[in-house]
Amino acid sequence: MEWLVAGLVRFVFWLLRLLGPNTAPRIGAAVARALGPLTPAHRIAMDNIRASFPEADTTWHRDVARQAWDNLGRTACEYVHLQTLWDLDPENPQRPDRRVFCTPETEQRFKDLADDGRGALIFAAHLANWELPAVAAHALGLPAAVLYRTPNNKAVAADILALREPMMGTLIPAGLMAPTRMAKAVGAGMHVGMLVDQRFGRGPRITFLGRECAANPLLANLAGRFDVPVHGTRAVRLPGGRIRLDLTEEIIMPRTEEGTVDVPAATAVMNAVIEGWVREHPGQWLWMHRRWR
Repeated sequence: MEWLVAGLVRFVFWLLRLLGPNTAPRIGAAVARALGPLTPAHRIAMDNIRASFPEADTTWHRDVARQAWDNLGRTACEYVHLQTLWDLDPENPQRPDRRVFCTPETEQRFKDLADDGRGALIFAAHLANWELPAVAAHALGLPAAVLYRTPNNKAVAADILALREPMMGTLIPAGLMAPTRMAKAVGAGMHVGMLVDQRFGRGPRITFLGRECAANPLLANLAGRFDVPVHGTRAVRLPGGRIRLDLTEEIIMPRTEEGTVDVPAATAVMNAVIEGWVREHPGQWLWMHRRWR
């Protein structure tokens, strides 16, 4: 059965490559908008959106869900085209003729991180195309290591690793050894990133979009162990198919009376930044996840 799934995935990748970097994402977005609302995940998305924005009406909730499906379909079909979509000019990251760009503030922050001789911790969220910040870090000269989730199918996992590794630097598979490998990477002066906006049942309880949920404390734990800066990064979809990359200024981690990083509070601070991003562009977040179980 695994070989059959792997063959199907490879066929889909081939077809997406054949369609090209412009057509494939548009088709993916259209398919997701049409079929997404027919799946059980749509009910999860609608419940999450209604609970997070109770002041909005049903039409607005449905429109956010439609945008979220559009973004998911687009992001999935952009996957095999990341090398083509990535057209940021390192010499002039604000070029108006490029699909991917960043602001002068973000450009300077990337340069500062690359030049300071230290490692850093960088959190991200499932917003817009959430693969691009990792591509950006590697392309802009940061020694980067990224936590990623490995597919269960070994053949599919190998294909995806071959796609990602040339663009994203060191890849750390999620699992029991991930915290140790991430700690070693930070200790070696690398810039370690991970997505922190999904449920983590054993994590501290925080408030996110008005409701309590469990959050992943791994990055906060690493912040407590290593004296390195913490930043947030995201991609934002803009009209005309453009994508802006953002990197926050250093986010100061809250500390206990003893002077150590307060892990639950630090976890909440990172998620508060992400909450602001979601409120700014609600249609670009992955609402289909059971964050509040």
